[in-house]
Amino acid sequence: MLVPLGFGQQSIVTSLGRMVYYTAEKTPWMRLPTSTSHDLPNLVFFHGFGGGSSAYEWSKVYPAFAAEYRILAPDLIGWGRSEHPTRNYQVEDYITTLIQFLEKTCGSATDVVASSLTGAIAIRAAIQRPDLFKSLILTTPAGLSDFGQDYSGSLFARIVSTPFLDKFLYSTGIATEAGIRTFLEQRQFAEPRRIYPEIGAAYLESASQPNAEYAALSFVRGDLCFDLSLYVPQLTTPTGIIWGEKSQFTGPEIGQRLANLNPEAIKVFQHLENVGLTPQLEVPAVTIGLIRQYLKLLSER
Repeated sequence: MLVPLGFGQQSIVTSLGRMVYYTAEKTPWMRLPTSTSHDLPNLVFFHGFGGGSSAYEWSKVYPAFAAEYRILAPDLIGWGRSEHPTRNYQVEDYITTLIQFLEKTCGSATDVVASSLTGAIAIRAAIQRPDLFKSLILTTPAGLSDFGQDYSGSLFARIVSTPFLDKFLYSTGIATEAGIRTFLEQRQFAEPRRIYPEIGAAYLESASQPNAEYAALSFVRGDLCFDLSLYVPQLTTPTGIIWGEKSQFTGPEIGQRLANLNPEAIKVFQHLENVGLTPQLEVPAVTIGLIRQYLKLLSER
């Protein structure tokens, strides 16, 4: 995957395999000999799901914090350069590996930034292990079956659930240059003109990894979806939410309903006009500004 200047690749082993992550370790982020990145507070960025997703999703945002934080941006299991076990992935797989990643790389309460369905999964992980989370900053965190909706009942999800046809559709309709472009235009971006060639190339590289179809198809089938509204009231971690106004399937009205379930924990909810599912790629400068503001706000609370 494409990695920002000064960042290198490391890894840890989870119960589902090796999990790669990216962290600042070279020029221009090298610090004085008497200090290391481990002297800085941790800031973790978890990417969302979709054909070709990876830590690249946050690569236009996390370097902006490298002077102040020890950045950790993993490829989740089944995505990017991390291992791709041949399995039907379930929500519990990602709750478990998110927790294991934080335990092995941070070990104490950490500021966590996460996107879309992974943001919803991070909420569940924070409910299970509040000691690992200092704050949550989430972009469009939706379980995709919220308030009784049934994403898995959609026509496309049912088609992709057909054995043999699913892998054929992945190789011919998802993990291709045209398929990635269509996914980005229809699913992630409000403005197709904001999709420059590097984005499509990074997604295609991730989607083309051996066995990449297993995690992607689990997502598209709806195996990873759940009703987040059942869990939000249990959240105690200070949380800020950014929501793209033009997010497909999950408009800001869903986000506001979720936020209203727990105003004690969810301190701020901001929707962004003319932005889709991934503001971190579509309007990275705005996203950086909001994350910086929320880190300060949530630490004060």
